[in-house]
Amino acid sequence: MAGDGLPWPDEESDPQRPAEEEADAELREVMVPAAQHQARLDKALAELVPEFSRSYLQQLLAQGDVRLNGQPAAKPAHKVRAGDQVAVRMRPTQQSQAFKPESLPLDVVHEDEHLLVIDKPAGLVVHPAPGNWSGTLLNALLGRDAQAMQVPRAGIVHRLDKDTSGLMVVARNRAAMDALVRMIAAREVSRQYLALAWGAWSGPAQRRVRAPIGRDPRNRLRMAVVDLGQHAGKEACTDFDLLASGEEVCLVRCTLHTGRTHQIRVHMASIRHPLVADALYGGAVGGPMRRQALHAFRLAFAHPVTGKPMEFHVPLPEDMRQALDFWGLRYN
Repeated sequence: MAGDGLPWPDEESDPQRPAEEEADAELREVMVPAAQHQARLDKALAELVPEFSRSYLQQLLAQGDVRLNGQPAAKPAHKVRAGDQVAVRMRPTQQSQAFKPESLPLDVVHEDEHLLVIDKPAGLVVHPAPGNWSGTLLNALLGRDAQAMQVPRAGIVHRLDKDTSGLMVVARNRAAMDALVRMIAAREVSRQYLALAWGAWSGPAQRRVRAPIGRDPRNRLRMAVVDLGQHAGKEACTDFDLLASGEEVCLVRCTLHTGRTHQIRVHMASIRHPLVADALYGGAVGGPMRRQALHAFRLAFAHPVTGKPMEFHVPLPEDMRQALDFWGLRYN
């Protein structure tokens, strides 16, 4: 339930806050479901109140804006129990206001009562963030299906970069979402990409890159292959299979075994094949490509509810097809 500017039970409004801020406050009351039993309080809040980031909810905890079973709660690591009553006093932010339905076109490849598979176009941001508080995939999902509001993050379980095109799976209910999250963590979802990269390919046609990825210590806007002995990061593994190569560029099939941020882009750059038009990782614009030449063309997994094997393919988008023609490469 939600209220408008309600003070805490048996408590006056905070005299340290401006009256207009108190008037704008919303009281959100939620019950911890069985799926969140024994979860950290801050993690449970992030699932129960998905329109706010975990860091913002931790701020609310620190300033006394969260109550657990009627008592002040300030410890993010506190373990909640199924049936606990959580009350959160919130104020409007750009982030919360971004969780609004919008009528935006979506290319739906598959739909059933439990999930959607979509072909995301390049340029579409997946989740609201600074600079993109509207017009995102999340807004489109909320506009397409009213029940998406009942699922954390509208059912989004993995992401593609804004300028990467291709297949994504989205959950339509909590049971499917929990199952898909577990499957992705267990590496039971197969994701393959097509990448057009600079440089004539040399060496074996098949190559596996195992190189940990973390925040680039010299540029916090980038990721990089890092030495785990000196910098924070996580193990990452990608298989590359050469499909075609010319004098200037090569077409490569990429298979993810882990799901690190910018993983393919970082690993390709690390072997001196930055993606065409991927300026962040050293890939110059070329031919018709004005965005990083990366497309998620294949997605395969067992249905999270029925267990039925599912496999989806989508063709290359027009800009990548034109790029292949420009460099005289063939792709079937």
